[in-house]
Amino acid sequence: MAILTISREFGSGGREIGHAVAALLNYEYVDKERILSDLRAAGSEWEKWGKELDEHCPTVWEKYDWSFRGFSALIQSCILNHALGGKVVIMGRGGNFLLKGILSAWRVRIVAPVEKRIESIMMRESVDQKTAKWLMEKTDNERACFIRSVYGRQWDDPDEYDIVFDTHRRQEEEIIKIIRDNLLEKEQLVSDAEPLRMRAGAARVKAGLLTNHKLFIPTLDVSCDESGIVLRGVVHNPKEHKAVEEEARRLAGDSPIRCELHYRR
Repeated sequence: MAILTISREFGSGGREIGHAVAALLNYEYVDKERILSDLRAAGSEWEKWGKELDEHCPTVWEKYDWSFRGFSALIQSCILNHALGGKVVIMGRGGNFLLKGILSAWRVRIVAPVEKRIESIMMRESVDQKTAKWLMEKTDNERACFIRSVYGRQWDDPDEYDIVFDTHRRQEEEIIKIIRDNLLEKEQLVSDAEPLRMRAGAARVKAGLLTNHKLFIPTLDVSCDESGIVLRGVVHNPKEHKAVEEEARRLAGDSPIRCELHYRR
């Protein structure tokens, strides 16, 4: 199986490249609309928050609010669930960070010079140069802030990607061909589905706990290692500890889980 993640500067042509690759290889295309559809299945309130919070720079209040924490966890779980099936193009939302170290994933960044991006935005959005520049800066800043808030990483760090394409230096057709050839090579690799399955399981547990109206967990981290899913966090009392652990084990299903919860003093 092969997975493509695309991070792109606004107006760089990354969206068009993602669409073209998905159509060429008959891959699933996962973008904002698909994520919102997934959130709708989790509850209408999450779809509403998704429209408001997606690729949005959260305020200090929002960053620590229950809804933003739950929304962020849900997005990560949705992305990893789509990645599990392979043959998918995942647009933005930190997919490259979630899939770091997964051999079947190719993590691509698309950039372009400011002048080229402004021209592209002017044509696509039918706006003047000043408005196009404002849209470009606003969108890039919000995407960068969203990634920093959710993942604690820099959106534009080239070391976080397998390759960076500049659409001013290379034609779109050439970029699409390079991406296609690399994905076809990855489809021939031995599957590393188990590490990905464990990551998806950990994300599912985290999203389930953080969106549960009956639970309030001040500090929570869910990860995975060789032994299985690891739950770490701070709760208020033994009763809450029991409730969180029971729900986590239910969400984990057959996957082994280790709970390292502590009480606030």
